[in-house]
Amino acid sequence: MPGDDMREHRHRSVLPFKAVPAEVRLLRQAATAQLGQWGMPHAVEETELVVTELATNVIKHVGEGTSATLVLERDGERLRVEVHDKSHSVPSLSAAGCDDECGRGLHLLAAVAEEWGTLLTAAGKAVWCEIAAPAGRVCHRLERAVHVLRSYRGIDDAARFEPARRGEVALRESAVELIADLLHWTTANGHDPDDLLDQAQMHFEAEMGAVA
Repeated sequence: MPGDDMREHRHRSVLPFKAVPAEVRLLRQAATAQLGQWGMPHAVEETELVVTELATNVIKHVGEGTSATLVLERDGERLRVEVHDKSHSVPSLSAAGCDDECGRGLHLLAAVAEEWGTLLTAAGKAVWCEIAAPAGRVCHRLERAVHVLRSYRGIDDAARFEPARRGEVALRESAVELIADLLHWTTANGHDPDDLLDQAQMHFEAEMGAVA
């Protein structure tokens, strides 16, 4: 993923894209991968819906093939999704009827998002939505795990969509290597690897049950 700005509780990812139907699926995949790295799998469904509607709106109402940008920003327990384009035309719920596609899309965004709006910029506008995404103990564990795995083998964020998918494979390979190393450490220090795995499994099942 391109250029994340990492702080303690604030994360930001910027994804330029071309407003064509084929890229909408790639945007959803990239957003899902990013939320996984931030430990926010619980927000994937709403985020995929918002990303699809905002990107499709650019294709239909700004122009297919135009340049646009998807911005994902996590700040604590809130996730902000923005799509920037070069049009100064501002969408409005009051001006859009529920019977037209734009109206249905806007009402859908209003139903999913905690807040949404439009911000005019020097280059055009940004349509944004904020999604409530409370981060429980399991999500903090996911975020910490991704940080450890990326540091473990020096994995850098990818710059575009295809490398981002390869980055997920690299994280999985790092997880396998890390677990193997921990088992070696456990044995070398006179502990039972099966006992360690059983304890970890018990912690995992208890925490998953607590957030179910």
